[in-house]
Amino acid sequence: MKLMKTLATAALALGVALPSMADTTKVGFIYVGTPGDGGWTYEHEQARKEVVAHFGDQVETTFVESVAEGPDAERVLTQMALSGHDLIFTTSFGYMDQTNNVAAKFPDIKFEHATGYTRAHPNVSTYGARFYEGRAVIGTIAGRMTKSNKIGYIASFPIPEVIRGINSAYIHAKKVNPEVEMKVVWVFSWFDPAKEADAAAALIEQGVDVIMQHTDSTAPMAKAAETEGVIAFGQASDMGQYAPSPRVSSIIDNWAPYYIERTQAVIDGTWEQADTWGGIGSGMVEIGDFTDVLPAPVQDEANALKDALADGSYHAFTGPLNKQDGTPWLAEGETANDGDLASMNFYVEGIDAELPN
Repeated sequence: MKLMKTLATAALALGVALPSMADTTKVGFIYVGTPGDGGWTYEHEQARKEVVAHFGDQVETTFVESVAEGPDAERVLTQMALSGHDLIFTTSFGYMDQTNNVAAKFPDIKFEHATGYTRAHPNVSTYGARFYEGRAVIGTIAGRMTKSNKIGYIASFPIPEVIRGINSAYIHAKKVNPEVEMKVVWVFSWFDPAKEADAAAALIEQGVDVIMQHTDSTAPMAKAAETEGVIAFGQASDMGQYAPSPRVSSIIDNWAPYYIERTQAVIDGTWEQADTWGGIGSGMVEIGDFTDVLPAPVQDEANALKDALADGSYHAFTGPLNKQDGTPWLAEGETANDGDLASMNFYVEGIDAELPN
């Protein structure tokens, strides 16, 4: 410390700038899974690497993987805050309360919480993606491609984000195939390959020949690969190693532009609290390449829907739509507002499954 003070005094006397650790912005990431999960955490890790590539020596990044949602997340976040970070991204829904709790104790640090809806302090922002737009596209493909008229969905937790995805996939499968049925299996975990594989097997045993998922591992894809005639979709990441079958396309989370933008704002001193919800149009949600398993007309239809969602000429939740119990929800031509979507806690009419509490 004395040496640094001496160097600083000398530099000031000579009128030269002394390189300082303060010139480096320290950015941390908290992961719910491992970067090798092939899905959700993998894509966040790829985005972190792009931050490093973009900024070079301007930034130092760190990450902690496999942090359980709950009290342990607060401990990890506190340790990260105490270790000199300027910006911290908490990348799972279940970190919401812990992010706000720690942010209250460290008002000079910026916190960004993925997929949350609470920002209780001015140094907390939220960000998420309109995954339901991607589900609309793959739901359309599912409705066209199923031969059994049974499509399956492996769900993680009954939170609005997941419920929106189930509803969007079903609505759009039903639009192109009125005979379609949806089967839902809840695993109550983001990343548990064994449970996810068992869920896929259970769906296949029920006659499902198209599998969708809102879980983080490639296990459902691997299980689908064991059964001829079953197709599936990459989740959060491309999962291209399973193409051309069973993987026929994918929903890809592209976090890098957002992470670069928010890191730049901290560097520039222009960071402001915000709620960001990007979709296909902003590039935060991408649709993976279609394989040749999909006939050209199905690809064309999916691309047309993707384009309409991207330019805003179509909304994935457009009436007439009823809730599962038959209660009217959206009238003809009416679209759901973001508040309704953010708090969605019901299935739409036609889904023959019970929504867990």
